[in-house]
Amino acid sequence: MAAIALPQIKLPKLKLPKLQLPRLDVGAILKSPTAGLTGAGVLFAGAAVALVNLLGPVSGADHLLLPLDTGLHGAPAGWREALKPSHGKTHTYADVIRLSERPLAPGAVAGSAHATAPMAFAGGALAQAPIAGFYAPGPAGPLPIIAQDGRTPAQAYARPFTANGRPKVALVIGGLGLEARRTRQAIETLRPEITLSFSVYAEGLQGWIDEARAHGHEVLLETPMEPVDYPDNDAGPFSLMAAGQAPEITQKLEWILSRATGYFGLTNYLGSRFLATDPAYDAFAGAARGRGLAFIDDGSAARRGGALPRATAERVIDDRLSGPAIDQQLAALEAGALQRGQALGSGFAYPVTLEKVAQWANAVEQRGYQLAPASALTAKR
Repeated sequence: MAAIALPQIKLPKLKLPKLQLPRLDVGAILKSPTAGLTGAGVLFAGAAVALVNLLGPVSGADHLLLPLDTGLHGAPAGWREALKPSHGKTHTYADVIRLSERPLAPGAVAGSAHATAPMAFAGGALAQAPIAGFYAPGPAGPLPIIAQDGRTPAQAYARPFTANGRPKVALVIGGLGLEARRTRQAIETLRPEITLSFSVYAEGLQGWIDEARAHGHEVLLETPMEPVDYPDNDAGPFSLMAAGQAPEITQKLEWILSRATGYFGLTNYLGSRFLATDPAYDAFAGAARGRGLAFIDDGSAARRGGALPRATAERVIDDRLSGPAIDQQLAALEAGALQRGQALGSGFAYPVTLEKVAQWANAVEQRGYQLAPASALTAKR
């Protein structure tokens, strides 16, 4: 993005007891994509000073607060209404919106003539979420729904794909949203056919999903589930528990689903015990099916169906965290696709995984394969 000349701003010294903050580089902050765009729009619009709220990890993006009407200027029609829960108080600030929750699109703020769209691979951005007709207000926020014409969010939010007859290979890269640098690296350096999955506990989750879709990536939402070694290994406060009753599982799942919009399906985070428990899995699958979502697992639920679009990763490519080991797993994934016509793998957003997957994805089609989004490998079962 071209440099923007902005008036100098003097920030007051922050006195935060018992909190040691790193030295701030105001120039760098104002040149960052979010802060630069927002600062330009607000200053050119005639506002005196943008409210800067420095929160979150040092590696994450800064958080700017703007009037709610300005923050939602570029939002799709109906989004403001969808943010209102069916009962109780709204979960949106009355007078401000945290931009980390939904970064403004280029040109969304009046006067931001210098805004430029992010660079992306060939293939084009996916439609901005939410798409009208595929969401409705729920107890904790917007929830996915099947449209009146029968189309599902799994269809609406999946990356379009046309098979060319070659063996299909697909990858899901997960653990995104919790660490800004790795998340941005995955979004910006991986081919758009690579499916990305995000943690529901991520700060600024909607913003990350928006960016991923703007770069052409379809998105999965990671559903925390009880593992066999719980409580030593805990998937978090909204983990779906194997002993949970159907109403409890549905209630927790609705909270998870209301965290954001724009995902075509769910994937498991942990969950070895939950996925092996018939009543628990059936309650989860029924709720996901009723919302029109797909379910893709990391290999933990290979024999599970549920009458919803399903796919199972046949191998985790970074079980052994080394470059040669990942290369070997990717080669095995290709061999599986050659034998069966398609193959799906999964991995985590480790630096070495992202580096190796980027290299592999840029060359795999030269070897006679077709790189496909994970949604293209799903089937009802």
